[in-house]
Parts: sequence; C-alpha cells; structure tokens
Amino acid sequence: MAKSRIDETIKNLASATSKTRSKNSLAVETPLSGGSTPVQPLNRDLPGDPNCPYCHGVGYLRSDVQLGDPDFGKLQICVCRRANVTNAVRQRLFALSHLDELKDLTFDTFKPRGRKGLGELQANSLEMAFNQARHYSQSLNGWLLLQGSYGCGKTHLAAAVANYAVEIGIPTLFLTVPDLLDTLRFAYNDEEITFEDRFEEIRNAKLLVLDDFGTQNATGWAQEKLFQIINFRYINKLPTVVTTNLMLEEIEARIRSRLSDPDLVTQSRIMAPDFRRPIAEAGHPELSSLDLLSNRTFDVFSMRKDEDLQPQALKSLKEAFEASKSFADKPHGWFVLTGDYATGKTHLAAAIANQRAQIGDPPLFVMVPDLLDHLRATFSPNSQTTFDRRFDEIRTAPLLVLDDLGTQSMTPWVREKLTQLFNFRYNAELPTVITIAADSLDELDARIRSRLLDNRICKIIGITVPAYRGKTFKRAKK
Repeated sequence: MAKSRIDETIKNLASATSKTRSKNSLAVETPLSGGSTPVQPLNRDLPGDPNCPYCHGVGYLRSDVQLGDPDFGKLQICVCRRANVTNAVRQRLFALSHLDELKDLTFDTFKPRGRKGLGELQANSLEMAFNQARHYSQSLNGWLLLQGSYGCGKTHLAAAVANYAVEIGIPTLFLTVPDLLDTLRFAYNDEEITFEDRFEEIRNAKLLVLDDFGTQNATGWAQEKLFQIINFRYINKLPTVVTTNLMLEEIEARIRSRLSDPDLVTQSRIMAPDFRRPIAEAGHPELSSLDLLSNRTFDVFSMRKDEDLQPQALKSLKEAFEASKSFADKPHGWFVLTGDYATGKTHLAAAIANQRAQIGDPPLFVMVPDLLDHLRATFSPNSQTTFDRRFDEIRTAPLLVLDDLGTQSMTPWVREKLTQLFNFRYNAELPTVITIAADSLDELDARIRSRLLDNRICKIIGITVPAYRGKTFKRAKK
C-alpha cells in the first residue's frame, strides 16, 4: 500500500514539472540495477536528460529500499542533473551572501603586515592570521576562528576565504550573524521558500562564514537557532569560519565549548588596531592614559647627577632606571616601584609602557583611582559595556601598568575588586607594573600585600631620592 502511494506521488511530481504535458501522457516505472526506480514519462519538458539511462528525464530517483529504512520514500537527484543543481545552489548562496559586494576582499588585496609603522607584535599577529586563513582556504579542513577588534582585518580575511572557495566552485554562504537571523525571520513570510528549507540550506552549506559573531540581539530564539546551526556543523565537521570581536568567555557557553575545541578549530587572534584609525585605536583608548604621558621615555629621564644628593639615593635611582629598562625589554612577572611622590616612579612606569607600545605591544596604563571610576561607570544605564567585560579587559591585559596604588579610598567594594584583580594576575603570572608610595605598602590589604612580597614573582625597587623640583646646581666650595 505504501509503495503504491509513493509511486503515485512520483508520478504527480513528474506531471507538475511541465505545464504543457498532455493529460493523457503516461509514466512507466523501470527498475535499475543500482537499487533505484525512476519514472519514465513520455514527455520531454522535464528537468532531467531525456536520454538518461537512469531517470529517463525525470531528474530524480526513488530509493528502492524496505519500509522502515531512513531513505524509504525519499527522492534523490539523478546524476544527470546534479551539476546543474549544484550550480543553482552555488548561485543562490552567492546572491544570498552579497559576495558580489565583497569581491575586492581577496588575499591579493590584503596587506599581511598592515599599515607602515605598525608595531612588530601587531604586524606579526596580522601576518599569522593571513597565513592561517590562506592555508585554510586551500584545505577547508575544520573551522577557522578569527578574533580581534573592529577594523583589524577579520572580515577581509573571512571574505577572502569565501571568495577563493566560490572561485573553485564550492557553494559558500557568507553572512553577518544579524543578517543570518534576519534571513531566517523573513523566511516565515517568504512565498518562495519555507523556514525549514532556508534553515537547512544555511546549516548544510558546504562552507559557512559567520561574520561579526556576537553582535546579534541575544534573544532566546536567536541563541537557540545559532546553537542549532553551530552544533549541527560541529557534529558533522562542516567547514565553518567565524569572526568575532568578543573574548571566548563572553560567548554563550554551549557555543564557546564548540569554538574551543582544538581538534577542530584553528584560533587566530589579531592584535592590530583599526586599519582605518591605527593611531586612535592602538592600545586601550577608553581606559589607558598613556597618551597623556607619551613624552615620558627612558631617553628623557633625569638621573639627577647635577643635584647635591646622597650617593646611596642616586644609586637607588640608577638601579630603578636599569631595572625598568630590563623589564621593558622582556616583561616577566611583577615589577613594583616604591618611593615618595615626584621621585620618578610614574615616569619610569610610563617609559616601560611607551617602549612596549612602540614595538606594537601597547599595554594598559591606568591610575588606580581612574581604574575604579571606569568600573563604577559600567553600572550607569548609559554605559556601552558591562562591568564583567570591563573588569575582564583589565585583569586579562597582556601587560598592565597600575599607577598610584594605595591613593584610593579603601571601601569594602574597592578592596574586593582590587583583591580579585591582583589574585587573577598573580595566579596567571601576567606581567604587571605597579607604582606605590613608600608609606602605603604597609597600609595595603593583607591579601594584596602578600602577593607583592612574593619574591618568586615580584621584584620591588625602592627609590630613595627626594622629590624632584627641577634642576639645581651644586654650590661652589669656598
């Protein structure tokens, strides 16, 4: 009974493909040695090749399997029209991707080392991402995750992968994540395609490029659809490229776990600033005050040899200077400068930061009171970022320079946040520079002080010269 209904369905489908077919035209089933049964109509206006020995022009076959088999009743595209179908899919996905608008974003037009004058570490990260993306485009093996700030080149590299794949005939879908979600929403009211068909088309694309992941409106529906797509492609190991300006910790846990799989995903983090605004976006423009201290370098630091100072005090200044230069050359562990106000602590800390910035490794330089203000500002209804993101940005900075520790009011909230910050960087052994007034060290929270006194990770240099008041000259001896 079931076989009769399926045969009747096939005949009806064959009839529907031609408006000019005669009402009296007949269809004859012919069993094939391959275990499939075609419909052989007496009409030539059908999608398949009328001379095809398999489908005889129908364009599809029905699997000749037993009831209960997963393929029972399913229609399969005949080999005679598979190339045309693949080409149609490729063209449809290309149009859906708007890749014609991104046709100039290729590997040939990408600058692997970025703009002239880019720091070495930033240029190296950009070049590595370029090489990884180009290698991925030639194999399409696994997934590629491109991370970095706005304008660093993520979208260009993702589009370059997509354009290369299209050139060699691979059906490719390139979508920003918000556009992907809009495409799914519009399919509910689309007369040409159902939501289910559109959803299947997206998650089954031979190559799927998801640009700007994390910028979508994170509704429950959006999160669920994205997870279904990501999970399907993860299980089936379908080639996928994802770009995002988020840290992995900010991505929904289920998706984060897939993106963190080292056996499937190649991760590439670009440290370069916005290509369109390389100077303004370098470092941490919203937090760092290093631009106000850009003139504080080692070259202009005064060793105060023309002042009438005690030899031991001058020796401490020289030791602080040499230790600061050594740390700037190779940041490792914690480096603490103590001394009275105006003894050169901030100058040396800024000199370290400026030297690192010049080689393309801009640190986060911030006065501790300002840091706390930045954290408090995230609680404002008008804040563009969350407290968690801001705090994580500070505590995970590759190099953090904290100026004037101990000048802030030690409320319970301040003590807790500073303790969390110091504990994280202590356990992770992240390079950190700290300046603190000599008389403030004993007043610090015991938990923070214990970290600073660990000479395994922390080096403390005390500057004993008096406050700098400008150039003075030794009195002539009588």
